[in-house]
Amino acid sequence: MAVLVAPDKFKGTLGAADVAGAIAAGLRDAGQEAIELPVADGGDGTAAALGARRRPARGVDALGREVDAWFGVLDDGQTAVVEAAAASGLGRLDESERDAWTATSAGTGQLIAAAIAEGARRVIVACGGTATVDGGAGMLSGIGAVPRGVRFTAVCDVRTPWDEAAAVFGPQKGADPATVARLRRRLSSRARSMRRDPRGVPMTGCGGGISGALWSELGAELVAGPSYVLDALGFDGLMRSAAFVVTGEGRLDETTLAGKAVAEVATRCRQAGVWCHAVVGEDALDLFGRRVLDLASVQEAGDPRALRRAGRNLA
Repeated sequence: MAVLVAPDKFKGTLGAADVAGAIAAGLRDAGQEAIELPVADGGDGTAAALGARRRPARGVDALGREVDAWFGVLDDGQTAVVEAAAASGLGRLDESERDAWTATSAGTGQLIAAAIAEGARRVIVACGGTATVDGGAGMLSGIGAVPRGVRFTAVCDVRTPWDEAAAVFGPQKGADPATVARLRRRLSSRARSMRRDPRGVPMTGCGGGISGALWSELGAELVAGPSYVLDALGFDGLMRSAAFVVTGEGRLDETTLAGKAVAEVATRCRQAGVWCHAVVGEDALDLFGRRVLDLASVQEAGDPRALRRAGRNLA
Protein backbone atom coordinates (compact mmCIF):
# COMPACT_ATOMS: atom_id res chain seq x y z
CA MET A 1 0.00 0.00 0.00
CA ALA A 2 1.27 3.43 -0.91
CA VAL A 3 1.35 6.45 1.37
CA LEU A 4 -0.75 9.37 0.15
CA VAL A 5 1.17 12.66 0.50
CA ALA A 6 -1.36 15.52 0.39
CA PRO A 7 0.06 18.78 1.77
CA ASP A 8 -0.92 22.38 1.16
CA LYS A 9 1.70 25.04 0.38
CA PHE A 10 4.12 26.39 2.98
CA LYS A 11 3.00 29.96 2.33
CA GLY A 12 5.81 32.27 1.26
CA THR A 13 8.44 29.52 1.12
CA LEU A 14 7.42 26.35 -0.73
CA GLY A 15 4.62 25.39 -3.06
CA ALA A 16 2.46 22.36 -2.28
CA ALA A 17 4.06 20.34 -5.09
CA ASP A 18 7.54 21.04 -3.68
CA VAL A 19 6.45 19.97 -0.21
CA ALA A 20 4.79 16.81 -1.50
CA GLY A 21 7.83 15.94 -3.62
CA ALA A 22 10.29 16.30 -0.75
CA ILE A 23 8.22 14.24 1.71
CA ALA A 24 7.57 11.56 -0.91
CA ALA A 25 11.30 11.40 -1.72
CA GLY A 26 12.01 10.64 1.94
CA LEU A 27 9.39 7.92 2.02
CA ARG A 28 10.87 6.36 -1.11
CA ASP A 29 14.37 6.57 0.36
CA ALA A 30 13.12 4.17 3.01
CA GLY A 31 11.51 1.84 0.48
CA GLN A 32 7.94 3.06 0.91
CA GLU A 33 5.79 3.72 -2.16
CA ALA A 34 4.27 7.21 -2.17
CA ILE A 35 1.59 9.03 -4.17
CA GLU A 36 1.97 12.82 -4.41
CA LEU A 37 -1.27 14.80 -4.26
CA PRO A 38 -0.63 18.53 -3.62
CA VAL A 39 -3.79 20.23 -2.36
CA ALA A 40 -5.03 23.80 -1.85
CA ASP A 41 -7.70 25.69 0.06
CA GLY A 42 -9.01 28.27 -2.41
CA GLY A 43 -6.08 30.67 -2.23
CA ASP A 44 -2.86 30.73 -4.21
CA GLY A 45 -1.88 27.28 -5.40
CA THR A 46 -5.45 26.28 -6.29
CA ALA A 47 -4.87 26.38 -10.05
CA ALA A 48 -1.84 24.10 -9.82
CA ALA A 49 -3.68 21.67 -7.53
CA LEU A 50 -6.51 21.44 -10.07
CA GLY A 51 -4.04 20.75 -12.87
CA ALA A 52 -4.54 24.01 -14.76
CA ARG A 53 -2.01 25.09 -17.38
CA ARG A 54 -0.84 28.68 -17.06
CA ARG A 55 -1.52 31.29 -19.71
CA PRO A 56 0.30 34.64 -19.37
CA ALA A 57 -1.79 37.79 -18.98
CA ARG A 58 -1.27 41.39 -17.94
CA GLY A 59 -3.06 43.05 -15.08
CA VAL A 60 -2.58 45.54 -12.28
CA ASP A 61 -1.60 44.77 -8.73
CA ALA A 62 -3.55 46.00 -5.72
CA LEU A 63 -1.88 49.42 -6.02
CA GLY A 64 -2.72 49.77 -9.70
CA ARG A 65 0.74 49.00 -11.08
CA GLU A 66 0.94 46.89 -14.24
CA VAL A 67 2.32 43.40 -13.59
CA ASP A 68 2.88 40.17 -15.48
CA ALA A 69 0.31 37.69 -14.22
CA TRP A 70 -1.53 34.62 -15.50
CA PHE A 71 -4.67 32.53 -15.45
CA GLY A 72 -5.03 28.77 -15.71
CA VAL A 73 -6.89 26.59 -18.22
CA LEU A 74 -8.12 23.07 -17.50
CA ASP A 75 -7.88 20.21 -19.96
CA ASP A 76 -11.33 20.82 -21.43
CA GLY A 77 -10.05 24.12 -22.83
CA GLN A 78 -13.20 25.96 -21.75
CA THR A 79 -12.69 26.15 -17.99
CA ALA A 80 -10.38 28.84 -16.63
CA VAL A 81 -8.97 29.06 -13.13
CA VAL A 82 -8.18 32.58 -11.95
CA GLU A 83 -6.34 33.03 -8.67
CA ALA A 84 -7.19 36.46 -7.26
CA ALA A 85 -3.75 36.47 -5.63
CA ALA A 86 -2.06 36.25 -9.05
CA ALA A 87 -2.66 39.96 -9.63
CA SER A 88 -4.28 41.35 -6.47
CA GLY A 89 -2.31 39.28 -3.99
CA LEU A 90 -0.97 40.44 -0.65
CA GLY A 91 2.31 38.73 -1.52
CA ARG A 92 2.91 41.21 -4.35
CA LEU A 93 3.23 44.08 -1.87
CA ASP A 94 5.92 44.94 0.63
CA GLU A 95 4.56 45.20 4.15
CA SER A 96 5.05 48.98 4.05
CA GLU A 97 2.87 49.19 0.91
CA ARG A 98 -0.23 47.56 2.36
CA ASP A 99 -3.19 49.93 2.16
CA ALA A 100 -6.53 48.24 2.62
CA TRP A 101 -8.51 51.38 1.84
CA THR A 102 -7.06 52.09 -1.62
CA ALA A 103 -6.16 48.53 -2.67
CA THR A 104 -8.09 47.47 -5.75
CA SER A 105 -9.09 44.06 -7.10
CA ALA A 106 -9.17 45.40 -10.68
CA GLY A 107 -6.30 43.12 -11.72
CA THR A 108 -8.36 40.07 -10.83
CA GLY A 109 -11.11 41.35 -13.11
CA GLN A 110 -8.61 41.89 -15.90
CA LEU A 111 -7.45 38.27 -15.63
CA ILE A 112 -11.05 37.05 -15.71
CA ALA A 113 -11.70 39.19 -18.79
CA ALA A 114 -8.58 37.79 -20.47
CA ALA A 115 -9.71 34.23 -19.77
CA ILE A 116 -13.16 34.89 -21.23
CA ALA A 117 -11.61 36.57 -24.28
CA GLU A 118 -9.65 33.36 -24.91
CA GLY A 119 -12.80 31.27 -24.90
CA ALA A 120 -13.50 30.33 -21.29
CA ARG A 121 -17.15 29.46 -20.72
CA ARG A 122 -16.68 28.64 -17.07
CA VAL A 123 -14.45 30.62 -14.72
CA ILE A 124 -13.33 29.24 -11.39
CA VAL A 125 -12.06 32.08 -9.18
CA ALA A 126 -9.84 31.17 -6.22
CA CYS A 127 -10.69 34.15 -4.05
CA GLY A 128 -8.17 33.97 -1.19
CA GLY A 129 -4.84 35.69 -0.62
CA THR A 130 -5.68 39.21 -1.77
CA ALA A 131 -4.46 42.58 -0.47
CA THR A 132 -7.94 44.04 -0.97
CA VAL A 133 -11.11 44.81 0.97
CA ASP A 134 -12.93 46.62 -1.83
CA GLY A 135 -15.90 44.31 -2.00
CA GLY A 136 -14.83 43.19 -5.46
CA ALA A 137 -15.71 46.60 -6.94
CA GLY A 138 -12.41 46.83 -8.78
CA MET A 139 -12.78 43.29 -10.06
CA LEU A 140 -16.22 43.97 -11.51
CA SER A 141 -14.95 47.07 -13.31
CA GLY A 142 -11.99 45.10 -14.65
CA ILE A 143 -14.21 42.34 -16.03
CA GLY A 144 -16.54 44.63 -17.95
CA ALA A 145 -19.41 43.03 -19.85
CA VAL A 146 -19.73 39.27 -19.44
CA PRO A 147 -20.97 37.30 -22.47
CA ARG A 148 -24.12 35.28 -22.01
CA GLY A 149 -23.54 31.71 -20.91
CA VAL A 150 -20.33 32.23 -18.91
CA ARG A 151 -20.64 30.56 -15.50
CA PHE A 152 -18.67 31.40 -12.38
CA THR A 153 -17.58 29.44 -9.31
CA ALA A 154 -16.08 31.27 -6.33
CA VAL A 155 -13.70 28.98 -4.44
CA CYS A 156 -13.31 30.29 -0.89
CA ASP A 157 -10.58 29.65 1.67
CA VAL A 158 -12.67 31.05 4.56
CA ARG A 159 -16.35 31.06 5.57
CA THR A 160 -16.30 34.72 6.65
CA PRO A 161 -19.45 36.62 5.58
CA TRP A 162 -19.36 39.99 3.83
CA ASP A 163 -20.16 42.06 6.92
CA GLU A 164 -17.21 40.61 8.87
CA ALA A 165 -14.61 40.98 6.11
CA ALA A 166 -13.36 44.40 7.20
CA ALA A 167 -12.74 43.39 10.81
CA VAL A 168 -11.28 39.97 9.98
CA PHE A 169 -9.07 40.86 7.02
CA GLY A 170 -8.53 44.60 7.25
CA PRO A 171 -5.76 44.51 9.90
CA GLN A 172 -3.64 41.97 8.03
CA LYS A 173 -3.95 44.13 4.91
CA GLY A 174 -2.71 47.31 6.58
CA ALA A 175 -5.86 48.77 8.16
CA ASP A 176 -5.79 50.42 11.60
CA PRO A 177 -9.00 50.45 13.72
CA ALA A 178 -10.24 53.70 12.15
CA THR A 179 -9.72 52.32 8.66
CA VAL A 180 -11.47 49.08 9.59
CA ALA A 181 -14.51 51.14 10.59
CA ARG A 182 -14.40 53.01 7.26
CA LEU A 183 -14.08 49.75 5.35
CA ARG A 184 -17.05 48.31 7.20
CA ARG A 185 -19.19 51.33 6.31
CA ARG A 186 -18.09 51.17 2.66
CA LEU A 187 -18.91 47.47 2.37
CA SER A 188 -22.28 48.01 4.03
CA SER A 189 -23.11 50.82 1.61
CA ARG A 190 -22.13 48.68 -1.38
CA ALA A 191 -24.16 45.74 -0.14
CA ARG A 192 -27.35 47.81 -0.19
CA SER A 193 -26.94 48.55 -3.90
CA MET A 194 -26.05 45.04 -5.04
CA ARG A 195 -28.35 42.60 -6.85
CA ARG A 196 -28.30 40.21 -3.92
CA ASP A 197 -27.40 41.39 -0.42
CA PRO A 198 -24.27 39.43 0.62
CA ARG A 199 -24.43 40.42 4.28
CA GLY A 200 -24.70 37.41 6.59
CA VAL A 201 -24.07 34.92 3.79
CA PRO A 202 -21.17 32.56 4.62
CA MET A 203 -18.11 32.82 2.34
CA THR A 204 -19.13 36.17 0.78
CA GLY A 205 -16.27 37.98 2.56
CA CYS A 206 -13.48 35.92 1.00
CA GLY A 207 -10.78 38.00 -0.70
CA GLY A 208 -12.17 41.11 0.96
CA GLY A 209 -15.54 40.64 -0.72
CA ILE A 210 -14.45 39.31 -4.12
CA SER A 211 -16.49 36.16 -3.56
CA GLY A 212 -19.53 38.17 -2.49
CA ALA A 213 -19.35 40.33 -5.61
CA LEU A 214 -19.15 37.25 -7.84
CA TRP A 215 -22.11 35.68 -6.02
CA SER A 216 -24.25 38.80 -6.03
CA GLU A 217 -23.52 40.33 -9.42
CA LEU A 218 -22.52 37.36 -11.58
CA GLY A 219 -24.48 34.51 -10.02
CA ALA A 220 -21.42 32.57 -8.91
CA GLU A 221 -21.71 29.41 -6.87
CA LEU A 222 -19.88 29.73 -3.54
CA VAL A 223 -17.87 26.63 -2.61
CA ALA A 224 -15.52 25.83 0.27
CA GLY A 225 -12.02 25.59 -1.18
CA PRO A 226 -10.57 22.57 0.64
CA SER A 227 -13.53 20.28 0.03
CA TYR A 228 -13.88 21.48 -3.57
CA VAL A 229 -10.24 20.74 -4.37
CA LEU A 230 -10.16 17.38 -2.57
CA ASP A 231 -13.30 16.24 -4.38
CA ALA A 232 -11.89 17.37 -7.74
CA LEU A 233 -8.73 15.35 -7.09
CA GLY A 234 -10.54 12.18 -6.06
CA PHE A 235 -8.97 12.37 -2.61
CA ASP A 236 -11.38 10.06 -0.81
CA GLY A 237 -10.70 7.04 -3.02
CA LEU A 238 -6.95 7.50 -2.84
CA MET A 239 -7.08 8.03 0.92
CA ARG A 240 -9.10 4.88 1.60
CA SER A 241 -6.60 2.73 -0.31
CA ALA A 242 -3.52 4.32 1.31
CA ALA A 243 -1.34 2.89 4.07
CA PHE A 244 -1.66 6.29 5.74
CA VAL A 245 -1.83 9.96 4.75
CA VAL A 246 0.69 12.77 5.22
CA THR A 247 -0.54 16.35 5.06
CA GLY A 248 1.04 19.67 6.01
CA GLU A 249 1.15 23.46 5.82
CA GLY A 250 3.50 26.27 6.76
CA ARG A 251 2.02 26.92 10.20
CA LEU A 252 -0.32 24.65 12.11
CA ASP A 253 -2.38 26.86 14.44
CA GLU A 254 -5.94 27.83 15.35
CA THR A 255 -6.62 29.13 11.83
CA THR A 256 -6.10 25.58 10.58
CA LEU A 257 -9.33 24.62 12.30
CA ALA A 258 -11.28 27.33 10.45
CA GLY A 259 -11.60 25.33 7.25
CA LYS A 260 -8.03 25.08 5.96
CA ALA A 261 -6.96 22.21 3.72
CA VAL A 262 -5.06 20.37 6.46
CA ALA A 263 -8.18 20.30 8.64
CA GLU A 264 -10.28 18.94 5.77
CA VAL A 265 -7.70 16.23 5.02
CA ALA A 266 -7.45 15.26 8.70
CA THR A 267 -11.24 15.22 9.14
CA ARG A 268 -11.78 12.94 6.15
CA CYS A 269 -9.05 10.60 7.35
CA ARG A 270 -10.54 10.44 10.85
CA GLN A 271 -14.00 9.67 9.47
CA ALA A 272 -12.57 6.89 7.27
CA GLY A 273 -10.36 5.42 9.99
CA VAL A 274 -7.11 6.20 8.15
CA TRP A 275 -4.09 7.50 10.05
CA CYS A 276 -3.12 11.06 9.17
CA HIS A 277 0.31 12.53 9.96
CA ALA A 278 1.29 16.18 9.52
CA VAL A 279 4.61 17.72 8.53
CA VAL A 280 4.54 21.49 9.08
CA GLY A 281 6.87 24.44 9.04
CA GLU A 282 5.79 25.42 12.56
CA ASP A 283 3.54 23.67 15.05
CA ALA A 284 1.64 26.30 17.05
CA LEU A 285 -1.56 24.37 17.71
CA ASP A 286 -2.70 23.86 21.29
CA LEU A 287 -3.74 20.56 22.84
CA PHE A 288 -7.44 21.13 22.16
CA GLY A 289 -6.72 21.75 18.48
CA ARG A 290 -4.62 18.60 18.30
CA ARG A 291 -7.54 16.62 19.70
CA VAL A 292 -9.92 18.13 17.17
CA LEU A 293 -7.66 17.18 14.25
CA ASP A 294 -6.77 13.79 15.77
CA LEU A 295 -3.42 13.70 13.98
CA ALA A 296 -1.31 10.59 14.48
CA SER A 297 1.86 12.71 14.66
CA VAL A 298 3.20 16.17 13.89
CA GLN A 299 6.76 16.93 12.73
CA GLU A 300 8.31 20.34 12.06
CA ALA A 301 10.34 20.76 8.87
CA GLY A 302 11.06 24.06 7.18
CA ASP A 303 13.10 23.22 4.08
CA PRO A 304 13.27 20.45 1.44
CA ARG A 305 16.06 18.58 3.20
CA ALA A 306 14.15 18.53 6.50
CA LEU A 307 10.96 17.53 4.69
CA ARG A 308 12.73 14.61 3.06
CA ARG A 309 14.10 13.57 6.45
CA ALA A 310 10.56 13.75 7.87
CA GLY A 311 9.38 11.42 5.13
CA ARG A 312 12.06 8.90 6.03
CA ASN A 313 11.03 9.13 9.69
CA LEU A 314 7.41 8.39 8.81
CA ALA A 315 8.39 5.38 6.71
